[in-house]
Amino acid sequence: MMDYTFLSGAQIDPYGNLNSTMIGTDYTMPKVRLPGSGGANDLASFCWRTNIIMRHDVKKFVEKLDFLTSPGYLTGPGAREAAGLPKGTGPHRVITELAVLGFHPESKRMMLLSLHPGKTLKQVQDATGFKLEMAENLGVTKEPTAEELRMLREEVDPLGYVLRRAG
Repeated sequence: MMDYTFLSGAQIDPYGNLNSTMIGTDYTMPKVRLPGSGGANDLASFCWRTNIIMRHDVKKFVEKLDFLTSPGYLTGPGAREAAGLPKGTGPHRVITELAVLGFHPESKRMMLLSLHPGKTLKQVQDATGFKLEMAENLGVTKEPTAEELRMLREEVDPLGYVLRRAG
C-alpha cells in the first residue's frame, strides 16, 4: 500500500475513473490505441490517495469513459469496496491548469474545490463534459511561494523535463 501516487490518462469521468487504453467504441479497432495501465491500475486500486494531473478539456473530462483502465470510485458510493478494493482508498485530487478538484464525500462525484488565480467558473464548466459538484466555499488556489518555485526549478526538475513542457 502506498500513501500517495500521481496518475494521468486520456480520459477521466465524474467518479475519477481513468482511461489510458483506447479512444473509440471498438476495442479491436480503436480510433486511438494508448499505452494502457503500465501499473496505474494497481496504484489506483491500492493507493490511499490518488492524485490525478490532467489538462482540463471537454474531450478528457467525459461523462462516460471509452475504456476503464484504472478505477476511481467506479459507479459511486460503495462501489470500490464491492469490487474488493480497500476501504478508504481512491482518488483524492484532480489538478488541472484551471482548478483543483476533489470528490464529494457522499456522492463520490468530482467536486470543484478551488479556481486557480485568474481562472473563472465558466472556463472550468466549459472544459468539463459533465456536471461538477461545487464546494460550499469555493476557494482560490494558493499560489506557490518563491521558495517552492525555487525547489521545483532547481531541485525537483533542474533540467526542465516537466516544467518546460508545462508552458
